[in-house]
Amino acid sequence: METRDKMNRENGLNTDDMKNRAAQDLQGGAFFACRDVYEEGAALLEELEDGRLDARLLLEHYCGIPAHRLLSDPETPVRAEDRADFLDAVRLRAGREPLAYIIGEQSFMGLPFVVSRDVLIPEQDTENLVEEALRHLEDGSRILDLCTGSGCILLSLLHYSNDCVGVGTDISSPALQIAMQNADSLGLSDRAMWLQGDLFEALPGTSGSTSGSEEGIADNDFSRPEKYDMIIANPPYIRTDVIGTLAPEVRCAEPRLALDGGEDGLDFYRRIIREAPAHMVIGGRIMLEIGYDQAAEVTALLQEAGYYGIEVIRDYGGNDRIATAVKSIKQEAFS
Repeated sequence: METRDKMNRENGLNTDDMKNRAAQDLQGGAFFACRDVYEEGAALLEELEDGRLDARLLLEHYCGIPAHRLLSDPETPVRAEDRADFLDAVRLRAGREPLAYIIGEQSFMGLPFVVSRDVLIPEQDTENLVEEALRHLEDGSRILDLCTGSGCILLSLLHYSNDCVGVGTDISSPALQIAMQNADSLGLSDRAMWLQGDLFEALPGTSGSTSGSEEGIADNDFSRPEKYDMIIANPPYIRTDVIGTLAPEVRCAEPRLALDGGEDGLDFYRRIIREAPAHMVIGGRIMLEIGYDQAAEVTALLQEAGYYGIEVIRDYGGNDRIATAVKSIKQEAFS
């Protein structure tokens, strides 16, 4: 819409001329006033808590009309085909399809990430994990991101650090394709590589490892480190019996594989905490996103495994969100 205004100005049309032309367009039936289109969509989303906000965001995405334009010039014309696309998207949202999946993008750490139903939608809570990791990350560090999904954690760490490289693993090949796409769009493909497999089994030399080249997942020419300075993960941690109680947007749309943490929600923590020392340098740091009620259990697992410097960090809402610890010399003897 801004481009159309620019063309009108270049053709010598002033603001009054443009409004008159818009009125003619509306009367001709080829266009609809953006206010009417917005209200039509908002009415379909009235049962959603943030329905009017979602309608505004969808209007901007499909019709190119931001909120300030909707308020300042409600007669701005919307093409019939754009209105149709907008209403199709609104109906998807009314059916509880997550907004990010409809638009195909989610902002995380100030960066745009492509998302699809193959990956979890990056959440603001996870930004706490990235911010805390950046406090400990040194230039040139080697990072391993387990259950990488869209790659938002690893790619954010690489974007906001200097000379770090990283490997992201995931059991899902479609998820890794999304991560590759995000790495490319952020200009980080030369600092990240993606390996398919179940947690550490994706790494070369481990049982079940699958190289990137064999599965069509992007590979890079820098040497794969045998040991990492940081291992980070936002693993599935929701108890199996709780998944059915989640909001429809989560339980029906997001991949269950990325949600289900087993009977007590701790299945992935047990494996990661037990196996991580074999892949970390002495003094390397493990960082885990945890559920609000899992701090005691995860801390106990870290203690039993011989880590030191164990901390639990709360998110901005005051909930326990991150568990972090450091690999000890004692663990090296058993790695």
